[in-house]
Amino acid sequence: MSERTRDVVTQLLTRIAEGDHDRTAELFAEPVDWRLSWPSEGHPAVPWIRPRSSRAEVAEHFRSLAEHHVPELNGTSIERILVDGPHAVVLGVIKQTVRGGGVAYTSPFALHLTVEDGLITRYHIYEDSLTVTRALTAS
Repeated sequence: MSERTRDVVTQLLTRIAEGDHDRTAELFAEPVDWRLSWPSEGHPAVPWIRPRSSRAEVAEHFRSLAEHHVPELNGTSIERILVDGPHAVVLGVIKQTVRGGGVAYTSPFALHLTVEDGLITRYHIYEDSLTVTRALTAS
């Protein structure tokens, strides 16, 4: 089971990096248990931080991220992937530059995923959303 989980996580990270939002969303179950850290109610400057549950909403999340950042300046890195059965934790650092204002930001992140029957059923990401929000409001 851990090998299958690792394979799905690797596919997810590859598709995110390629910017293929619809193919990325295909890896998710419906509904998906989706959670971003703060603010749970969202913020107008950061439209991708909000509740989601469907593949269409997952694709929209990644589209929104792409629309608000300069892809050529993305320096996000993965430091470690830990897998235990259906669960995986991805640790890394987000490095992005806001489109339009050029403000760069960096945030460590932890992503907790659960994979069942080859699909992602849990996507909980923990990041410094306050830093992200400040970068977007400064732009």
